[in-house]
Amino acid sequence: MELIKDADLDKFKETAEVKNNVKADRKLRIGFIGTGGIARSHIKAYKLFDDVEVAAGADLIPGKARKFFDDWEVPGAHDYTDYREMIAKENLDAVSICTYNRQHAAPAIYALDHGINVLLEKPFTVTLDEAVEVMKAEKRSGKVLSIGFQPRLDANMQMIKKIVQSGELGKIYYIQTGGGRRRGIPTPYGTSFIADETAGIGALGDIGCYSLDMVLNAIGYPKPLTVTGYKSAFFGKDPNYSGYRADKRAEYAKTFQVDDFAAAFIRLEGDIILDFRIAWAMNMDTPGDTIILGTKGGLRIPSTECWNGTVGGPMKIYHEVCGEQVETEIPVITMKKGLFDLKIRTFLDACKNGTPAPVPTSQIIYNQAIIDGIARSAECGHEVEINVPEV
Repeated sequence: MELIKDADLDKFKETAEVKNNVKADRKLRIGFIGTGGIARSHIKAYKLFDDVEVAAGADLIPGKARKFFDDWEVPGAHDYTDYREMIAKENLDAVSICTYNRQHAAPAIYALDHGINVLLEKPFTVTLDEAVEVMKAEKRSGKVLSIGFQPRLDANMQMIKKIVQSGELGKIYYIQTGGGRRRGIPTPYGTSFIADETAGIGALGDIGCYSLDMVLNAIGYPKPLTVTGYKSAFFGKDPNYSGYRADKRAEYAKTFQVDDFAAAFIRLEGDIILDFRIAWAMNMDTPGDTIILGTKGGLRIPSTECWNGTVGGPMKIYHEVCGEQVETEIPVITMKKGLFDLKIRTFLDACKNGTPAPVPTSQIIYNQAIIDGIARSAECGHEVEINVPEV
């Protein structure tokens, strides 16, 4: 095995630092729509920056937004139970939407139509139709709409893209990707992730969107054409599933209405095949490493035991040098900043400077179209076409 040298690495290198073009004399007024679990990560990051004022938040549950702000020591923030009232009264510059999956589209459209920049947590939406309507509102507004895919800000993810885009692998023709957990259905947060009325989608949208983005972003987000998909819920519906709290197993199994496993075979524009699988629960430590095969080389990206949005170890390029088969190891890059902090900072900079969204919907619409196609194919039991409307 050949160890890659620093000089060789430079041709792939992309800085992990994010340049902050902050106008210190102008504080952005930030609002929250939804103050549940993921909102804690948002407010923690917002509080790092001096050019931010956390102004208000809305949550359907009376008193929840107030408690949220008190817990995070933001006593001056106003609390509401209706995000429309908050938007009408607060003169906000931007909102973080941290609601249930099924409540992503409506508040995003409303905020954009009222001239407010939006950071929308993943998944983009539950269906492709919803995503298209959100994009129409984005286009009408001219505001920033960024999707919360912070793993792509990881320097190792950026390295994957640099390697592919450099041409080192040649023409890409096959990709295998995915991730999963042995026992990881997210019920510590209650039933919001597993009930259809709140989640609408399970592992496929929760962590599957990250696996798809890792490889689709690397190859330039080609248009998806067709998909054969499968999904199941064997573990989630099992009252004996060991990942549930013992006193909640029957309740959670009865409530479970989404997928805990999904797999698909996707044809992409450019004659590329994408082999995908994702799991919240399975009898395996990992569904396998991500591999990207090209005509000049192949890239192996080690999986993590519990998918966490990064790489599980040094990557390897398999290629030939002077007719000899060699392996080149790419060392893991240690990030100096937290990915969530970078997600918030890059969004703020786009809002302040009028620059493009860090994670643009023009790309993530294809991610959503694949997820939507997998769900449709799984329902009908055969391959389906993917048609993404022009927005």
